[in-house]
Amino acid sequence: MNLVKVVECVPNFSEGRDKKIIDALSEAITSVEGVRLLDVEFDADHNRSVFTFIGSPQQVKSAALKAAELAVEKIDLTKHKGAHPRMGAVDVVPFIPLHGTTIGECIELSKEFAEEFSKKCKVPIFLYAKSATRRDRVDLPNIREGEFEGLREEIGKNPEKDPDYGPTKIHPTAGATATGARNFLIAINFNLSTTNLEVAKVCADAVRGTTGGFVNVQGMGLNLPAKNCVQVSVNLTHPKRTKIHQVLEVIRNEARRFGATVIETEIVGMVPLFALLDALRYYIQPEKLDESMILDLYYLGGGSDPTKKTFTEMSMIEFGNEVRRARATPGGGSVAAALGSFGAGLVCMVTGLSLSGRKFAGIKDEMLEHRHACDYDRGILLDLIEKDSKAFDVVMDALRSPAETAAEKKKKDASLEKATIEAAKVPLTTMQHSYSAMTHALVAAEKGNINSITDAGVATHALMASIEGAALNVRVNLGNIKDKSFADKTAKEVEKLLKNAASLKASILEIVDIRMKELSKPA
Repeated sequence: MNLVKVVECVPNFSEGRDKKIIDALSEAITSVEGVRLLDVEFDADHNRSVFTFIGSPQQVKSAALKAAELAVEKIDLTKHKGAHPRMGAVDVVPFIPLHGTTIGECIELSKEFAEEFSKKCKVPIFLYAKSATRRDRVDLPNIREGEFEGLREEIGKNPEKDPDYGPTKIHPTAGATATGARNFLIAINFNLSTTNLEVAKVCADAVRGTTGGFVNVQGMGLNLPAKNCVQVSVNLTHPKRTKIHQVLEVIRNEARRFGATVIETEIVGMVPLFALLDALRYYIQPEKLDESMILDLYYLGGGSDPTKKTFTEMSMIEFGNEVRRARATPGGGSVAAALGSFGAGLVCMVTGLSLSGRKFAGIKDEMLEHRHACDYDRGILLDLIEKDSKAFDVVMDALRSPAETAAEKKKKDASLEKATIEAAKVPLTTMQHSYSAMTHALVAAEKGNINSITDAGVATHALMASIEGAALNVRVNLGNIKDKSFADKTAKEVEKLLKNAASLKASILEIVDIRMKELSKPA
């Protein structure tokens, strides 16, 4: 099965009043097969529309290009007025990795879009966010400073304003465009019960990261004449760290100083469930509230809880993303256990392919016995993926415990010793079960289906990598254990397992080599 890659694109166009143009942009996007248009938001005061669509990387790029070309044709910034800052008919085109894709892939996608769009429509393109080639272009407001009218005077005259793609002069009616790769964000607006724009600006200053607010928040004050109020327009660039309710409460407190209140909020585009649950927990204060309690998720997810996942329940993509994060868990111990589970799985495969047919009748029972035994090892190894990370977390909790008094220090030392011993036992268990799986791999290589002999070889390499990787994690913990008896005994077992595994690996690979040669002989 091919890996499904899904990218989200959320282009912003400088048109929020002409429904015919907005509908035409929607049609341009949906005309690309495989693209799903999830949401369209437009506002007359902002005079801006935001489209959210998903699809494969190339499908999404094609849809973005079609809509962008149409926008250049239909939108004239010399006649455009709106509350929201803008520099282009196609103001910004972000690409967001959703599934099976990485930020790196979306960076390349944004560059492809920039090159193709700038060539086709003669629009200067700036790379921003993760795609930015300069630090001062990471944040969109820095690029958009001066808006269309200001950039019209700067591009081509000020080298600091030279675009990354396209001509060094602004498009006469379509302006300039920013594109780049970024992670998911929440765009949310807070409307205030006042027409005093300064109040909105003060509130924006209070939450915006660059003016002393939240690090992961962008914000500005806008005037909304049609609604007879002002607005604090906010982007939460890391909604798992900075919550909607945290920003809302700060804005409420600031507005209260001026006798104003938040009269309504507007979510622009899509919002993840976790963000709504965070707000619900804060305001309702339930004893318990999590995704497992959302009824809709059960029947939408096929009857099981689709929200809580252990590492082993994650897709390979999800687990890989967990591993790549800049945090200690899941780390080398969990990956070593995962390698062992894959190796054991391959042994199960080889023995399973050695059960059916007359030529395997004599070894069927033996193969089935080894298959079941190795499947047990595989189950233990899968469980150890989770346990290794939990064991590390317990050690870290012990390290963080107080030690101000003698009693606290004694308690901390005891809990740390216990946690470290457990942290050594987990990867030792990984070594033991990977070695056990390797003993079954020997039988699979000797007697199993010759057509899967290379799978037995790959299983052996994976199991050896698991054993050697887990050994490192045992040893690093042994150095912090005061129980010399346990440390010495465990160290000896580690050395024994490594020695025996190396010998067993050599034997298996020798058999694999011999049987591969048999397989390549002419019939």
